[in-house]
Amino acid sequence: MTANTTTTSTDPATATSATAASATATSATAASAAASPADPHALTIENVERVLDELRPYLMADGGNVEIVEIDGPVVKVRLQGACGSCPSSTMTLKMGIERKLREAIPEVSEVVQVL
Repeated sequence: MTANTTTTSTDPATATSATAASATATSATAASAAASPADPHALTIENVERVLDELRPYLMADGGNVEIVEIDGPVVKVRLQGACGSCPSSTMTLKMGIERKLREAIPEVSEVVQVL
């Protein structure tokens, strides 16, 4: 039967290189965290635009588009453009399409309203 043994080095050179490697790994982790994008679930103009960019091809296929007018607390105000602005189904597009998708991606959104 053989026993597993672990030896710990007390050599100062080994300890110093291990500390340096640890510091390098920590600074690399901090650098990657700083370089990573902001929280994709936060209610920001950039995140709302990102979600709307996913929907735009469908709106454009029907001759329309959407733009952000403002974010007022948890309420996103948008303007439907082109054919979407005068379409009788624009309310359904706004509530069942745009609002639903924004609320799924950004839970902080409570409502999407159309501004004329």
